[in-house]
Amino acid sequence: MAFLLSSSFSSRPLLLSAIAAATLTACSHTTPLAQQEVALPVPAQWHSPVPAQADGSQDLARWWQGFGDARMVTLIEQALQANPSILSARAAVEQARAQVDVQGAALLPSLSASAGARRSKQGFNDAGNSYNAGLDAGWELDLWGQRRNAVRAGEQNLAASQASLHAAHVSLSAEVALNYIQLRSLQERLRIAQGNLALQAETDEMTRWRVQAGLAASLDAEQARQTLAQTAAQIPSLQASVAQAQHALAVLTGQEPAALMADLAAAAPVPLAPQDWALRLPADTLRQRPDVQAQEHKVQAALASLSAQERANFPTLRLSGSLGVSALTVGALTSGASVARSIAAALAAPLFDGGANRAQISAQKASVEQARQAYRASVLSALQEVEDALVQLHGDQQRLQHLATAAEAASNAQVLAQHRYDSGLIDFRTVLESQRSLLSSQDSLASAQAAISTDFVQLFKALGGGWQPQSQDLAAAPLTE
Repeated sequence: MAFLLSSSFSSRPLLLSAIAAATLTACSHTTPLAQQEVALPVPAQWHSPVPAQADGSQDLARWWQGFGDARMVTLIEQALQANPSILSARAAVEQARAQVDVQGAALLPSLSASAGARRSKQGFNDAGNSYNAGLDAGWELDLWGQRRNAVRAGEQNLAASQASLHAAHVSLSAEVALNYIQLRSLQERLRIAQGNLALQAETDEMTRWRVQAGLAASLDAEQARQTLAQTAAQIPSLQASVAQAQHALAVLTGQEPAALMADLAAAAPVPLAPQDWALRLPADTLRQRPDVQAQEHKVQAALASLSAQERANFPTLRLSGSLGVSALTVGALTSGASVARSIAAALAAPLFDGGANRAQISAQKASVEQARQAYRASVLSALQEVEDALVQLHGDQQRLQHLATAAEAASNAQVLAQHRYDSGLIDFRTVLESQRSLLSSQDSLASAQAAISTDFVQLFKALGGGWQPQSQDLAAAPLTE
């Protein structure tokens, strides 16, 4: 229900009093836009062990260049340009930008044009023609900032979409790097398995000769054949995993699965982690993380929407005007036509809506709380990801040292066992055990070396690396530390 105000309204003082009362009532239920910030449990330092090389200055924006692998860099750059998830996120940004334009247009006056023709006849009189043309203008003044708050909510949603695009860059660059490291690790493990298979094939052949010469038992030959078959069984599985990693990289770069199989068929070393890189402090990491920024912008958007909804209780003032001409001929519209003009103002105030707007405000307040808790959850998740990555990296670095020692010892033991067996000092089972141990140790060492590079990728992702801020538009408000 609304009261309309015009120049002909005779009870204008009474109407203005009612509108003023409605305005005061609405204001009494309006929450200020500025809300208390979410308390963020941001520590001053990381609790997990920090690697010694973390005192460098390498930029996180393009962290993959620090691995020194040109092929990996090319794949990541291709993915950032052609991956469907990135293209979809870009489209979401454009959609949000268009929504802001739509909301901003509501702040401006509207103007429309019309034209018409009419032919009429009464009784036996001759038919007559009439023509008209006109302009209509209207403007609803944003007296209380309801529409400005809607525009502000749209701007915050746009900023959240932009941050989500950057978050997609972070996730995609890390995913490509992880798959590439896995591919090179699988190729290295395949090389190790094939090398050990060749060694075991020589042992199997030599054992069969010794059995034929009566120098060894048939049991030795069967054990050698068993070991050879077990190693050979690992190769098809590794080959399949290599092909699957190639497929994954092709799809991540926006190509069909088999597009990169020939290009990535040749084995290459696992890319090594950079030795010069910087570890950001917890508060700096949260400002760098685009997913955290996106959640913060969503909080601001929800607050702006709440403020706009609360102002729906306020009176509205609309100005309108029209200018029209009419004539009996089209040519007369420009000269000698009848001109009609009007200007009007209408003031409307809601008095009773059955509690609908109050319910909408309650729903919007719940949306604000949801956004605030999602923001808090994103902060805690970001801190956990960095701490987990640091712990994993520290543990894998220690594990690598022990596996390197074990692999060296296994290689020496295999050579010694073969020499002692040839000299008749030990049985054949010891030789086979040394060969199995060598394969296992070398395979574990290769996996551990790749795990270090993987850990660094996960750490750079957790730190928010993989995008470059272009402006301060997405800068988060100062975080509570």
